[in-house]
Amino acid sequence: MKWNLFFIALFYSLFAQAQWPYVSPTDSSTLRGLKNWQDQKFGLLMHWGTYSQLGIVESWSLCPEDEGWTVRCGPYSADYQTYKAQYEALPRVFNPVQFNPEAWADAAKYAGMKYVVFTTKHHDGFCMFDTKQTDYKITNPDYPFASNPRSNIAKEIFSSFRKRGFLIGAYFSKPDWHAKDYWWSYFPPKDRNSNYDPKKYPQRWEAFRNFTFEQLKELTGGEYGKIDILWLDGGWVRPYASIDTSVSWQKTIPYEQDIRLGDMLPELKKNNPEMLVVDRSVGGALENYTTPEQEVPHQTINHPWETCLTMANSWSYVPNDRYKTTTQIVQTLSKIVSRGGNLLLNIGPDPNGKLPDTALARLKEIGDWMKVHGEAIYGTQPIAPYEKEGMVFTQKGNVIYAILLNTPNSQTIEVPFHVTKAQVLGSKTSCGISIEDLGTTQITVGNAKAFCTNPHATVVKMWVK
Repeated sequence: MKWNLFFIALFYSLFAQAQWPYVSPTDSSTLRGLKNWQDQKFGLLMHWGTYSQLGIVESWSLCPEDEGWTVRCGPYSADYQTYKAQYEALPRVFNPVQFNPEAWADAAKYAGMKYVVFTTKHHDGFCMFDTKQTDYKITNPDYPFASNPRSNIAKEIFSSFRKRGFLIGAYFSKPDWHAKDYWWSYFPPKDRNSNYDPKKYPQRWEAFRNFTFEQLKELTGGEYGKIDILWLDGGWVRPYASIDTSVSWQKTIPYEQDIRLGDMLPELKKNNPEMLVVDRSVGGALENYTTPEQEVPHQTINHPWETCLTMANSWSYVPNDRYKTTTQIVQTLSKIVSRGGNLLLNIGPDPNGKLPDTALARLKEIGDWMKVHGEAIYGTQPIAPYEKEGMVFTQKGNVIYAILLNTPNSQTIEVPFHVTKAQVLGSKTSCGISIEDLGTTQITVGNAKAFCTNPHATVVKMWVK
């Protein structure tokens, strides 16, 4: 994942779903899980791995493509093979002794987040869980953090967040650039795809498929507790027939890379019947909700969806990264929810295992807003016209919330609903109401300062006929 995929994500959200329409689940367990997830609205995504040691974009410097997000850095960047060897030696120095998942979970809970998605494995293949399928993992005895009693990082994170009431999501990369049966050493890697044609070497591809299946069984088999979301990245690993050639990165996929995920699913859901599967960008029955990346759709999407968005500029930890303001985050969350989506906000922990101070400050400020205004977010539904004159709208039963993204210039706002009663959340000021003949309601606040109850966004709660 990377910031530069903004336009790809936009293209995907507008066109890919037209060619590969959303397929709604039919089994009652998945539908229950989906309804529960949709009500949560706000989640935490965490990209954390050995790449954090270098403070670079996650995994992508290993990819031999000439793109802005694959640029190598450091003293070994001139030679690819030397750089790759140095990158793959990072676990020998990655030792996050300040890792404290309870502190992470507490900060996220205060912010009002309700679910977490953690990177158990990114494209580089390094596992942040105790897999038995490879030694390229955080618990390898040759690596310093293995001696830490909390070395099985994914397990510790899932346990800490679950105890605080979070839904648990496992991010898992389908491509694995360290696996000998994905980037086969006989050939040099050419790009992000498998460096051999799976149809030409079917036994090798089957070995990779089995390797993937075994790792997914480890994560969902019970040792890591109940998994609510299996969040699968690396959409170029897919059936060839599912490629949407209107999307630039899918157009470059050279051949079939099908791991037959559907065949795996009955085993993966044995212990997690309500688990949602998010086979990102592939479409069809195994993409229970879609995930536009780094963008807010301009209109509602008529199926379950979630924007994944970085709090800073990068997905993984980068020193001195630039963070979005609390106002930007609160207003983005409000826009997304008003269009029927969820926000999955990403933070990259540093190599010592701490959340950056700026990220913690943002979470605290978001939480302060959510404690007063969260009822306009959780468990709500979108309602037309969704956005009007600096306001976005959500609905819960006979209550409609107008979330004011801009402070009005006057003491009066006009909303396109028949309102019988109104209240400004966080303010004790009463509202006088007058109803016009055109079916709109003018809400006049006795004190103009009532529209400034919060610097990020003010919410007017309205009861309607």
